[in-house]
Amino acid sequence: MSVSSEGIVDFRGYRTWYRVSGEPGTGTLPLLCLHGGPGSSHAYFAELERLEGRQVVVYDQLGCGDSDRPDDVAWSVQLFVDEVGAVREALGLERIHLLGQSWGGVLALEYALGKPSGLASLILSSTLASAEQWTAEQRRLLAALGPDAGDAEYAAAHFCRLDPEPPQMKQWRAKRNPAVYEAMWGPNEWTVDGVLAGWDVRDRLGEIDVPTLVTSGRYDACTPAIAETLVRGVPGAEHVEFEHSAHVPFLEEPERYREVLVEFLRRAES
Repeated sequence: MSVSSEGIVDFRGYRTWYRVSGEPGTGTLPLLCLHGGPGSSHAYFAELERLEGRQVVVYDQLGCGDSDRPDDVAWSVQLFVDEVGAVREALGLERIHLLGQSWGGVLALEYALGKPSGLASLILSSTLASAEQWTAEQRRLLAALGPDAGDAEYAAAHFCRLDPEPPQMKQWRAKRNPAVYEAMWGPNEWTVDGVLAGWDVRDRLGEIDVPTLVTSGRYDACTPAIAETLVRGVPGAEHVEFEHSAHVPFLEEPERYREVLVEFLRRAES
């Protein structure tokens, strides 16, 4: 049966928006996608919602996108971990593959380290295991761009290199909530003074016990050093680097990203 529906999950008295796309295939499990930010939206996942023979679930985390934007919430990692569980429970997602991009990968790691039932595999897309390592690498990348470089130059070089910018990125930007980003992370990628200051799970990566794929782009803010930390830390983790991409290879090289992803999911299910 073809499935394409949107709805609302009640979470702590607020509304979390979601969408289920695609058809459930024989022997395939749903892919649940966690977007980056913090405080961004699902909009740039459009290419991932086109997987054939598999349901793909996206949602906007509390505080951004089409979900409620409360101003009376104590933002925390645990809040967002609990929201993942609430979405799974409400939608009856008993067994899933979990993909987290950037901050969504941080969230995916925290969720996986809690040993939830029904987690079939983990896809860590352009993400990190340590806030300290991330900010050090971003300062290095920024310095390499020259003394006059700022947010715009950094984003063009290490976030999305497509020119013109695809419509999904415009939608992603329009649905952002900078207040959540600043509360959870800080004023920019190379300065972390929010909730995630000091966040570090490098010494816990060995606890991950599901098939894991690490993806990154050649020009990514997730530098080779950051990706290597994940690959070496997670037992049996695979790594694929996308030659023509920065931070969003599922937008920059969508066909190849889908091919890599589908093959990994097939092997994880077998």
